[in-house]
Amino acid sequence: MLTTRFVDGAPNWIDVGTSDIDGAASFYGSLFGWRFRSAGPEAGGYGFFQLDGRTTAGGMQLPPDQGPPSWTVYFRSSDAEATLRACEQAHGRVLMRPMDVMEQGRMAILADQAGVPFGIWQPGRLTGLDVAGEDGSLCWVELYTPDVAAAAAYYRAVLGLETSAVTFPGGTYTCVNPDGQGEDAMFGGLVPLADDPAETEPYWLPYIAVADADATVARAEELGGTVRLPATDIAGVGRVARLADPYGARFAVIRPLPQQE
Repeated sequence: MLTTRFVDGAPNWIDVGTSDIDGAASFYGSLFGWRFRSAGPEAGGYGFFQLDGRTTAGGMQLPPDQGPPSWTVYFRSSDAEATLRACEQAHGRVLMRPMDVMEQGRMAILADQAGVPFGIWQPGRLTGLDVAGEDGSLCWVELYTPDVAAAAAYYRAVLGLETSAVTFPGGTYTCVNPDGQGEDAMFGGLVPLADDPAETEPYWLPYIAVADADATVARAEELGGTVRLPATDIAGVGRVARLADPYGARFAVIRPLPQQE
């Protein structure tokens, strides 16, 4: 699972762009205990979701012409310009060129060979999220893609990600981890889009760790969210569910199995 020992290629930030930031703040606050704090007038409406004073995510309200509400996963890069060039060489697209975010860092928005948006964060004063891998925080990410092999090649070329196959009853799961960090640094997986008939467009999906997946699903429904996959046991992994907030932004929750010593 993900930790805050961020290295190049690892997810180090997530944020939600939504049609109603106040409504989203109420939803995630009631679901995970997050509190939304504005980053100030100079941040253009951007703010931080925090759990016990530690930042778990970012968020902002976006106009309808910037696409439907969604979560964006950002990956650490020590050189955003070099990552941009690698993206172009690997037949991806640049949606937003690298830009300085005050003195906090440098960000860019790219799209992979299948058109899936993702972010790049080059740390300045801000290295990334304050907490990861704990209840109420980001602990895993998945890419739903039409071509796992092509995606693996792209993210290897652009972010230096390594892949490994994990077999389970009925199939194989493709895990990803930063180059040279070993299996202990696994933070996510690549999933064939065809494995989920309910999905038609590829996307990155963030997972939030929770103490009780079933209770979280029930609470999400009470708050107006949508259940896209009911709480389900995954052998050797934990209990997972896929959800969407009331505005359509997709995310998942997981109650991980206890780590073996």
